[in-house]
Amino acid sequence: MKNPDKNQAPTTRDESASRPVTAQNPFNRRSFLQSIGLGSAALGAFAASCSSDKQGDDGSKGNPDIQGFEKTEPTAESTKKWVPVSDKKVRVGIIGYGLCKFGAAFEFQNHPNVEIVAVSDLFPDRCAELAKACRCSKTYPSLEELVKDDSIEAVFIATDAPSHAKHAIEALKHGKHVAVAVPAVFGSLEDADRLYEAVKTSGKKYMMFETSCFHEDLYAMKQIYDKGGFGKLVYSEGEYYHYMDEPLASYKNWRVGLPPQYYPTHSNAYYVGVTGGSFTEVSCLGIPSIVQQLQPSNNTYKNPFGTEIALFRTSEGGMSRMAVSWDSPGDHGEKGRIRGQKGSYYGKYEGHEKQLPDIVRPPLPPGVDQGGHGGSHGRLTDEFIAAVLQDRQPLVNIAVALNMTVAGIVAHNSAMKNGETLKIPQYKV
Repeated sequence: MKNPDKNQAPTTRDESASRPVTAQNPFNRRSFLQSIGLGSAALGAFAASCSSDKQGDDGSKGNPDIQGFEKTEPTAESTKKWVPVSDKKVRVGIIGYGLCKFGAAFEFQNHPNVEIVAVSDLFPDRCAELAKACRCSKTYPSLEELVKDDSIEAVFIATDAPSHAKHAIEALKHGKHVAVAVPAVFGSLEDADRLYEAVKTSGKKYMMFETSCFHEDLYAMKQIYDKGGFGKLVYSEGEYYHYMDEPLASYKNWRVGLPPQYYPTHSNAYYVGVTGGSFTEVSCLGIPSIVQQLQPSNNTYKNPFGTEIALFRTSEGGMSRMAVSWDSPGDHGEKGRIRGQKGSYYGKYEGHEKQLPDIVRPPLPPGVDQGGHGGSHGRLTDEFIAAVLQDRQPLVNIAVALNMTVAGIVAHNSAMKNGETLKIPQYKV
């Protein structure tokens, strides 16, 4: 598909230099490591865990873990038993073991329908840690080498966000099904089109692991919406609040000064993930931040905003307010609310529908932990593996993933234009 306004697409930047580069130019990861003179041990120690740089690995100094990664207990226990859709094992490669160790956080290694064939990370020490965590002996020094392995059927990509689209396209070209951490693309409408075409051309399954989609509330909203319990949504809200007064460790410092709406899927899921619809246009506002990393002169994005609030028009004709904030301390996490013509959901359903569908999340396979982000991790993996085995579209397919992600890119463009209303590209399967 074609973007309606290509000149709105920002450039990405080579974060090891001051000059901007176009989105088509991928990061040269190995030359970057050589240029800064850091060995794998040095960066591995800096970005090895999902703990703030304000605390030790043992959680000392009384500081909490990174906001949003807390494990939560389910409020509604499922009495349903997990039933395998096949006795086959999908042969999987895992790529990436950075700050949050996501490569092993989504329970692929414990899923009864998965065989971990190989793992990869650019840093040898982290690659060895990932192999140990996944109980896998075969390693590759890079994604580019791993995807050449013909015995691998599917990959999970947990690399740096600016590389997600490039890495997914590379894996698809080599005939792999792809699961990838959020966001699907990073700041580039052209990358979105390239990824969309790559998925269509490959015929392989693609799923973005948007954690909000398996939060208890959003899962319930989707089940009720699909059964008509809301009618058309008149209004929806989504919020992703994650205070970062100091930047988190990141490959090539991609998190430093990150435009909030470049990371929009946790909030945008509270409309797109509920309805399967999309946002058609946006007016977004930001306020200049007092946080140092969010001063335009201190980040390669020239981004002045730590909070961006987007007002979207939805594909149903309704309205949606989606907020992302890095610079406002206090209540945090991913949450949302929806109002429809027949009912609303603010922590519970209230409306005209008297017979609600089953809203309890699906059961987990034996040995698979629900994991973090509201107990979504294990369920995302189970959904992806089931989609591969059943030869069907996964829950967060390429259209859903891009409709969640691209809306944020355009929203940031709007904020940089003082709230100008901009059209949003649309994606369908």
